Amino acid sequence: MPASYTMGLSHSAFPVVRKLNRNIAIAGSVVLFHIAALWALQAGLLRRAVEIVIPVAILSEMVTPPAPKAEPPTPPAPQPPQPAKIPAVKKVERVLPPAPQPVAIPDPAPAPNAPTGLATPQPPAPPMTAPVTPEPAPPPPRAPARVELPSSDASYLQNPDPVYPPISKRLGEQGKVLVRVLIGADGKPRQAELKRSSGYDRLDSAAVEYVLKCRYVPGKVGGVPQAMWYEAPVNFVLE
Repeated sequence: MPASYTMGLSHSAFPVVRKLNRNIAIAGSVVLFHIAALWALQAGLLRRAVEIVIPVAILSEMVTPPAPKAEPPTPPAPQPPQPAKIPAVKKVERVLPPAPQPVAIPDPAPAPNAPTGLATPQPPAPPMTAPVTPEPAPPPPRAPARVELPSSDASYLQNPDPVYPPISKRLGEQGKVLVRVLIGADGKPRQAELKRSSGYDRLDSAAVEYVLKCRYVPGKVGGVPQAMWYEAPVNFVLE
């Protein structure tokens, strides 16, 4: 092989060999570090741990006092028997009854010189009568309600004058008619009837018609308007 070729090969393989040596050196240093660490742990740390743990255990055994022994309780001393109580006996004194006294026996026969008299019987007691309860007084009667009759005299009603029949005027008929009329609560006439005649039929009819056309003030009982009958006079007088 030529020299030039050999030299070229050695120069090209040199970086590979250098890299391989560096990897081997790194791996060896790592292995040595682990071996040293293991040796230090086994040699120093274990021994130090043993030195610390063993004295502490021995010291705890020395310091811990022994548990006291439980002694059985002393039984109570027996008490002497108490003597039985004897009930006290009460002394009972016997009291003798008093001696009987002599008793006088009455003699039913009266003495010869004893005064005699008649016994007057007592009058019987009057019979007991039950107390009479007075009856309550009746309530006072109520005052009658005020009654106001209907009226046709109020000025606000504005009632017209009655119509004089012309035939009655020519014939000279005149007189006074009294008409009975029923006034409602609203003041309007409901019904009318002749109460007293004037003597002329024409004047009577004119009076009834006039009464039914008028307005009235309604009658009141206790201030309340009510339907009520009213006697309305109608005069027919010739001038």
